[in-house]
Amino acid sequence: MNWLTRYTVLDNSLQAWLTAIGIIVLILVVLAVATRVAARRLGTFARQGTALDRVLESMAFMLRGTRWWLMFFVAQHFGLQVLDLPQRAYTLAGKAAAVALLLQIGVWGSRQVKFWIADYRDRAAQETNLGATTSLGAINFIGMTVLWALVLLTVLQSMGVNITALVAGLGVGGIAVALAVQNILGDLFASLSIVIDRPFEVGDFVVVDDLAGTVEQVGLKTTRVRALSGEQLVFANSDLLGARVHNYKRMQTRRIVFEFGVLYSTPHDKLSSIPATVREILEGIDNANYDRSHFKAFGASSYDFETVYIMQTPDFNAYMDVQQTINLELVRRFAEQGISFAFPTRTIDFSNPLTIRPLQGADAKADAGDGSTQAGLIG
Repeated sequence: MNWLTRYTVLDNSLQAWLTAIGIIVLILVVLAVATRVAARRLGTFARQGTALDRVLESMAFMLRGTRWWLMFFVAQHFGLQVLDLPQRAYTLAGKAAAVALLLQIGVWGSRQVKFWIADYRDRAAQETNLGATTSLGAINFIGMTVLWALVLLTVLQSMGVNITALVAGLGVGGIAVALAVQNILGDLFASLSIVIDRPFEVGDFVVVDDLAGTVEQVGLKTTRVRALSGEQLVFANSDLLGARVHNYKRMQTRRIVFEFGVLYSTPHDKLSSIPATVREILEGIDNANYDRSHFKAFGASSYDFETVYIMQTPDFNAYMDVQQTINLELVRRFAEQGISFAFPTRTIDFSNPLTIRPLQGADAKADAGDGSTQAGLIG
C-alpha cells in the first residue's frame, strides 16, 4: 500500500485524495439515509389530518425535494479539508458550498409553498370554493417570486457582491411600478383578501348595493356575478371589499315582518281577537316560529297590525310558501268572523251644502236686458 502514499496529485498523495473522496461519499450517504428515514417517519406520523399532521407532511414533502447534486458541493467542502491545497481552493469550495446550500434552501422553501398551496386548494375544493384556484395561482407566483428574490440576493452577497445599491435600485423601481399599476395591484391584493378571508365564495347569493346575483368566479382583478335577470355583473375586487355585501347563502334563519289593516268599523271584541288568530295560524305551520303580533297603530284608513315570525330555513321559496299560507288563512278566518280588510278610503263631509236659486228683483231685470240668465249661489 506504499504506492498510495508514494504517488501524488497536486501535491497530495493518492491516499489523501481517496480519504477526501471517502468523506464526500460518506456525507452524501448519511444525508441520503437520514432524509429518507426522516421523510418516511414524518409521513407515518401524519395520519389524523390535523394541523400538526399537515405540518409533518409538509416537512416530509420538503425533505423529498433534496437535490443531491447541490449536496455534493456541501460534502465536497468538508472532504477537501483533509487535503493540502492553496487557500484560494478552500475559498472557492466554501463559496460553492454556501451557494449550493442557499439554492437547496430555496428548493425546500419552494416545496413548502407548493405543499400549502395544494393543501389549501384541496380543502377549498372540498368546500366547493371553486373561485380559489385562480387566486391561489397568484399567491403561488408571489410567494415564489419573493422567495427566490431573497435567495438570489443572499447568493450574491455570499459571493462578495455589494447588494446595497441593487436593493436600493429594486426598491425605487418597485415603487415606480407600484404607482403605475396601483389599481391592478389593489384588485390583486383584494382578490387575495377575498380568498383568505372568504366573505363570499362561488355559488353564494350576494347583494351589493342595489345589485344582486350568484357569484360565478373570483378572479385576479374582478369578480363575476350572475344577476337574477340573466346578465353577468362584473365587480372590481377592490370595490367589493369597500362595499357592504349581503351574503344570503350564509343566512341561517329569516326574520319576517308583515303588516295588514282592518276597517275602522271593526268592533272592539273582534279587534282584540286578531292577534290570537294570527298566533294560532302561525303555530300550525312548520318551519315558522311565532314571535309577536300587535295592534300597531291607527292608520289613515285602517287599524294597523304588525306580525313578526322567524323562518327556520333561509330558503326564499319556502318563506313565500309560508307567507301565502298565512295570507290565505287570514282571508278565510276573517270572512268567518265578519272582519273586513281595510283599503284606502276617503270620506267627504258636506255639513253645510251650497244651495242654488235664481236671482230676483233688479238683478233679474238687468240680466234679462242683456239676454242672459244667471243664478246666485247662496250658502
